[in-house]
Amino acid sequence: MALGLLRRRRSRGGPEAAPDLSLPLPAGAGAYGCEVVDPLGQPLGGAEVTVTALDSHRVAARGTTDPYGLFMAALPPGSYSVMVAAEGLTPARSNVDIAAGAALPPARVALLPARQLELPAPGTWLFDPPHTAIRFIAKHVGMAHVHGRFTRFTGGIQITPDMSDSRVSVRIDAASITTGNRTRDNHLRSADFLDVEHYPYIDFTSTRFVYRGGSRWTLNGTLTMHGTSRSVGLDTTYLGTVNGGYEQELRCAALAKAELHREDFTLNWRSMLARGIAVVGPTVQLELDVQAMYRTPETPTPPE
Repeated sequence: MALGLLRRRRSRGGPEAAPDLSLPLPAGAGAYGCEVVDPLGQPLGGAEVTVTALDSHRVAARGTTDPYGLFMAALPPGSYSVMVAAEGLTPARSNVDIAAGAALPPARVALLPARQLELPAPGTWLFDPPHTAIRFIAKHVGMAHVHGRFTRFTGGIQITPDMSDSRVSVRIDAASITTGNRTRDNHLRSADFLDVEHYPYIDFTSTRFVYRGGSRWTLNGTLTMHGTSRSVGLDTTYLGTVNGGYEQELRCAALAKAELHREDFTLNWRSMLARGIAVVGPTVQLELDVQAMYRTPETPTPPE
């Protein structure tokens, strides 16, 4: 894909004009460009732009805007959907037709503030295990990614009137780890990895909620695993509240992610490699997909 330059042209003595395209196109290709601005009309660098072909639904181009809010791609002729997204702002979507040999004038895309979701009511919210998942992804050394999850855990959220002072606690039964391979699971439970006989639980306790804009938060807290405690920040997207479930009880939902470094928890992969043990890589991606129920005397007990 040939990429050219988006440049801003000024008339002599006049104000700054809209960006213009200067692009050597491949034979038979067209070009799409856009200028992304924030709610105040300022250039928005780092916005994510995804261009998808409408006929095949395949991504034809993907990238981020430069520090001046500019993005450009050369594309085959056809019809495309363009989505522009940035943290804390409402994504914008539009359709565009690309013709061979034509470079469209850059579209100005203004992103608006994200709609504020109503925060959970103060009180105690308990995890609903059948509708909550704790997953992880790790790269097997020299092979594909290993996907796994923990099947036994408890947790809850204590919401305070000041959301930043709220607390989350999670306790995971380390022996409940499963990756779909019994031999590998037994090895992960052994002293080479989690050592569940001596360290039966993995615990996370938050210390503070930090607002990041829109529906994004960071949950700062302490993760204790394999007898070692480390500070961890969970990048969290709040998904809102709804009445539903077993008896139409009030629920809230969130998705939280973090990258863990196994050596921070004394899981030394180099020493295992030296002993000829096949292991996963040094980092693990952790994901919590949570539904929690508002605790009242009438809150139902989730089924096993």
